[in-house]
Amino acid sequence: MLRLALLILSMFFPLVHSFSNFTSDESLDVLLQDLAFKALLQHRPHTGALYNASLPANLAGMEISVVRLRSKTLWNRGANFSYIHIPLRSTLPMPHVKRILIVYTDLGNWSSYYYKIPGYSLVSSVVGFMAYDASNVSSNGVTKISLDTTGKPMEIRFRDLTFPQDRIRRRCAMFSADGMVYLSDLSTENVCSSRNQGYFSIVAPLKRKKTVRKGFVLGFVGVALVCVVGIVVVKFVAAKKIHKMEREAGEGEELETIWIGTSKMFSAAVTRTHPDLEDASLS
Repeated sequence: MLRLALLILSMFFPLVHSFSNFTSDESLDVLLQDLAFKALLQHRPHTGALYNASLPANLAGMEISVVRLRSKTLWNRGANFSYIHIPLRSTLPMPHVKRILIVYTDLGNWSSYYYKIPGYSLVSSVVGFMAYDASNVSSNGVTKISLDTTGKPMEIRFRDLTFPQDRIRRRCAMFSADGMVYLSDLSTENVCSSRNQGYFSIVAPLKRKKTVRKGFVLGFVGVALVCVVGIVVVKFVAAKKIHKMEREAGEGEELETIWIGTSKMFSAAVTRTHPDLEDASLS
């Protein structure tokens, strides 16, 4: 049965990644279950009525609610509470029980605390639902059960989400109890589909790699530009120095050139001092 469930998950959520920074999936479930059941025990619960749990101040931002349903009603009518839509004639509890409890959760601003996906960011809050055997609701808790979806998949509808018009491909993320996250395409805008209960969110890939690549390119261009400017400055200084030397040479004595063998050499005009001859008359 476990292998079959994993096979079904792999069909609808083909890409699998590990996620981190999650304290314990079981501890989160126990906490949410405890709060939901306390809300239920504070009332004389009616079948099909949704009850909201009162949360302590340190969990402000979360939303937890619970509903009790007959299994026959879930099959015949489905369920449309909170973010989750279960189509009619599609879902039965496994193992079969007469009544079930469904606990709905919206982690709100706690989403990124419990769930992180390497390379992705959460676009929506993490929402989820879990089913329990409601045959004997007491302060001691109840037993978690599975939901067997044989017909249409369940839909997770994320409300009031508006995305900027960019080309980033957003995905549905399902967080499983084994520390994995399964990614799939959105079935329609702001809607994810699943054949299993769990926790869900819409995610988008981070732009970090693109930013790093852009920074690297800009840095390389900057270094290249500095090198080019340096070469130009050096050549300009050298040319100016040569020009100065040529000008100084031009202002001095002009030298003729002569060829000696295959070598060209400078030659200066020779000025000789003629000797003074004594007057012949003195001799």
